[in-house]
Amino acid sequence: MLESVGALTGSPWIYAVIAVSILLDVFLPVLPSGVLVITAATAAAGSATATGAVPRSVPDILALVLCAATASVLGDLVAYRLAWRGGDRLDRVIARSRRLTRAQERLGEVLARGGGVLVVVARFAPAGRSVVSLGAGAAHRRVRDFLPWSVLAGLAWAGYSVALGYFGGQWLGATWLATAVSVGALFVAGAGAAYLVRRPAMRGQETGA
Repeated sequence: MLESVGALTGSPWIYAVIAVSILLDVFLPVLPSGVLVITAATAAAGSATATGAVPRSVPDILALVLCAATASVLGDLVAYRLAWRGGDRLDRVIARSRRLTRAQERLGEVLARGGGVLVVVARFAPAGRSVVSLGAGAAHRRVRDFLPWSVLAGLAWAGYSVALGYFGGQWLGATWLATAVSVGALFVAGAGAAYLVRRPAMRGQETGA
């Protein structure tokens, strides 16, 4: 598979596949978009190491970051707009989920204060992007409050994922070991992000008890 992805890295198809995967995983968080980004970056790093064409690999890596970040922001906006127009039906769905309700309330608080670090942190957490984008839309938060943080989150996530794959490929070669180590680091970041997202809510419950 790595060889196939490596061959696609030099063509526009790899970017199209990655973009579609990232666009859709805001609705289907089970899609392995992060794994795909890392695998493509690992293959690109292995190709550059084998051929010595490091300068040529740099635009490919930058294009991969921009592709992943752009698709992430577009997916966020699609979910945001759909949730904005969802009306009472979506409100009822959110009300039935304690997790979505807490996320929506907390997101409203941080955006109202002019902060949006939660949007960035949640991008790394499993399903965090979905919760934040849908919550912001359902709560009718202003797009100018949400969009800049979505852009920052997309760039941070894309840059981190590509860097993991690229440097893993540089150090360990374009092998499954490099991909596995890089994916493991992505999962560790996701677990840490999930903990940070939940921690303030847990504190609030303890304070209110």
